[in-house]
Amino acid sequence: MQRTKVADLLRSNDIGKTFTVKGWVRTRRGNKHVNFVALNDGSGINNLQVVVDMEQFDEALVRRITTGAAVSVDGELQESQGAGQNVELLAKNIGILGDSDPDKYPLQPKKHSLEFLREIAHLRFRTNTFGAIARVRHAMIFAVHEFFNKRGFYNIHTPIITASDAEGAGEMFQVTTLDMDKPPRNEEGKIDYSKDFFGKPTNLTVSGQLEGELAALAMSEIYTFGPTFRAENSNTSRHLSEFWMIEPEMAFYELKENMDLAEEFLKYLLQYALNNCMDDLKFLSQRQQQEEKGKKEADRSMELIEKLKFVLENDFVRLTYTEAIDILENSKPNKKNKFQYPVKGFGTDLQSEHERYLVEKHFKKPVILTDYPKEIKAFYMKLNDDNNTVRAMDVLFPQIGEIIGGSQREESYEKLTARMKEMDIPEEEMWWFLDTRRFGSVPHSGFGLGFERMMLFVTGMTNIRDVIPFPRAPKSAEF
Repeated sequence: MQRTKVADLLRSNDIGKTFTVKGWVRTRRGNKHVNFVALNDGSGINNLQVVVDMEQFDEALVRRITTGAAVSVDGELQESQGAGQNVELLAKNIGILGDSDPDKYPLQPKKHSLEFLREIAHLRFRTNTFGAIARVRHAMIFAVHEFFNKRGFYNIHTPIITASDAEGAGEMFQVTTLDMDKPPRNEEGKIDYSKDFFGKPTNLTVSGQLEGELAALAMSEIYTFGPTFRAENSNTSRHLSEFWMIEPEMAFYELKENMDLAEEFLKYLLQYALNNCMDDLKFLSQRQQQEEKGKKEADRSMELIEKLKFVLENDFVRLTYTEAIDILENSKPNKKNKFQYPVKGFGTDLQSEHERYLVEKHFKKPVILTDYPKEIKAFYMKLNDDNNTVRAMDVLFPQIGEIIGGSQREESYEKLTARMKEMDIPEEEMWWFLDTRRFGSVPHSGFGLGFERMMLFVTGMTNIRDVIPFPRAPKSAEF
């Protein structure tokens, strides 16, 4: 018989009909008369209960139905006699597809720490938590493409290997085919990159933005959705060395239209999650509440589904960086030296604690900050008339801080090259980028959303390594 997915069977009303299910055993319990097998195939958070009449099956076969084993079951769907599910499957035929040694299988039916599960990331998909995260992640990927497709944006694949550093950070992974034991050297004794595969130094990209701009200045509205890489030695719960970025670029958009799109985009993703992932979200909400049981009321997170609705139901507050600095300078935490990083006037580089204060304490709404000092922002951001600030925008969320960073881009060739000189960015290496300002330049804008940061928000997880299937971090490149 054709296989039916567990999630579909749990929604079925075809009582008395025969179905075939296949999946992995979560637990088996029972007595010499009847056994109950919890079966999951990854199609949903809920297990299917398979009822095994012990008189109908060989005891040796049933002993092989251990946690982690893969089985195929033909059975009759019936109304459940127990609590927790509407239907269950009365087994008529059971086949073992793959045995699992119960003494060696690391995922025993008990609570495991997230740290332990990171060590066995190849198996953690089989847990409720990581199955839920994987399904929500898929839904969010689909929603991203759906959002932009509905609005006439084109998806552009930008290069993973690049010779430019979009952020000016300099912390990039080098790509080379040179023999590291005996690299070729030039007359000055330096490594001769003309002998390398690309004939010059190349790296893994930190952003697809610059190439995205090239496409937007011909196709009007595009977006990229791809992997990006940072070689920062940051071993924290908020950093990954490999992560995914969504970066739309739009010709003819100024800062206001950029902010409008960012707010609409974020709300679309959250509404999609609420409409399509409710079972997983409810489970993740219960998991979060369980984790925070021991915390004081004031230190607990907002309930997950309530938090998503909070963002959906509020217009984002928009204010300038200068106004935000004034609020933060005069705030109680700053006056009482409660901030880890004191706010010391214009030019302060805002930290997550400052961003969260604005969102969670002061406005109690998501916030978009604009017009940052040019010294703390990238070279490509459009200079304001005050010659002191740039048309940047950061979207700030509760519990996360900055979730989107973007700006109106500098379309003036003269102003852009002047900024590049100020920041020691060589024009000759960026000739292709500058050409877009030489030939038919227009006002344009864009932003970047770190997909894993969005996933932290949607799932309520607290460590970014738990919302990407195979995390890459300093000294960690397993699986």
